[in-house]
Amino acid sequence: MLHNILYAQSGGVTAVINASACGVIETAARHPTHFGKVYAARDGILGVLREELYDLSREDPAELAALRHTPGGAFGSCRADLGTPESHPEQYDRLIEVLRAHDIGTFIYNGGGGSMLTAAKIAHFARDQGLDLTVIGIPKTIDNDLPQTDTSPGFGSAAKYIATSVREVSRDLSAMAGTSTKVFILEVMGRHAGWLAAAAGLAFEMEDPPLLLLFAEVPFNEETFSKALQDSVQRHGWCIVVVAEGLLCAGGVFCAQAQQSGVFGHEQLGGLAPQLAGLSRRLGYKTHWAVSDYFQRSARHLASRVDVDQAYACGAEAVTYALKGKTDVMIAIRRTSDEPYLWTLEGVPLDDVADIELPVPRTFIRTDGYGITEAARRYLLPLIQGEDIPPFRDGLPVFAALKLNLVERKLPLWTGSLA
Repeated sequence: MLHNILYAQSGGVTAVINASACGVIETAARHPTHFGKVYAARDGILGVLREELYDLSREDPAELAALRHTPGGAFGSCRADLGTPESHPEQYDRLIEVLRAHDIGTFIYNGGGGSMLTAAKIAHFARDQGLDLTVIGIPKTIDNDLPQTDTSPGFGSAAKYIATSVREVSRDLSAMAGTSTKVFILEVMGRHAGWLAAAAGLAFEMEDPPLLLLFAEVPFNEETFSKALQDSVQRHGWCIVVVAEGLLCAGGVFCAQAQQSGVFGHEQLGGLAPQLAGLSRRLGYKTHWAVSDYFQRSARHLASRVDVDQAYACGAEAVTYALKGKTDVMIAIRRTSDEPYLWTLEGVPLDDVADIELPVPRTFIRTDGYGITEAARRYLLPLIQGEDIPPFRDGLPVFAALKLNLVERKLPLWTGSLA
């Protein structure tokens, strides 16, 4: 008997999460004797509970194919989690009702560590209740902090964007440093892991670049940083600073929330970049700053071809696993060679990745804490290789234009809430 697939996106979106969706949709379509329809939930797990499901069989296949080069989350994402069956039994009762009402036999959740926790909860509940439900996770996060996988789809493209942006801005800064700006500070995402800050280290190939990296893994010290900044400006005439938003200060608290003396000496109302700019100016340097924010995770025009290929492959492999009856796993990328970069896919238990964060290893961080090592470079460089430029029209990129038709409701409206 045919059963339907329910796919959903969760957490912060990326430049390539829709490529994973495309992999799911196109692979399922090649197996019409096994799968019926592919549905997509609106706004992740919320859409499942609310019975807000898009019927992708009503979409133009060409537009679905265009998901491969479309950034963002085509079906909507969410930052929400399920409770436990004990604390929130109504959530699980509702899940069963929705899955049964729409003949869902495979649930595929595309997200980071928190999303894998949600998938794991559903998988455990399904086994405990004897439900015939296949649960597969697809990795996604620009933070690159998922364990058990060589990298997380979304990171390679964000890393390429950051490294490229730093390399480009270095030419601007070097041109103006003689009479104008000498320090530029860029704040990147990375609340608990400094992978994106590490990616900025790829911008320069020289042994002693005019670049200081501030990792979430290395506690900030105002005195040593000030000296490092002054030394860099003295040697090069200018310096770029890239800081992870999760930088820690004394006591293990986020510098962005610290209330202590020194550069972070008052309650924070903004981010780290303007605060570090204030320190730089007090050292006598004209300083500019920026926050890469959504740009770093949305820049599909500069996506890594490796990243796009891996995102699509993870989506396709999720369906292949479902075909083989494998469940309760996340599709993981396995590196088999650095040069040339070779990789394969395998399933790892959801429990081994659920809500677990992988920091940048100390062997990837220079001994002074302000740069990357050769080991980090060997790891990072393969992930940003190749270009996958989307089609352009009238000078602007063209993205998928989906109808997003919701299926007809079969159940009463959901009035509950999430944990």
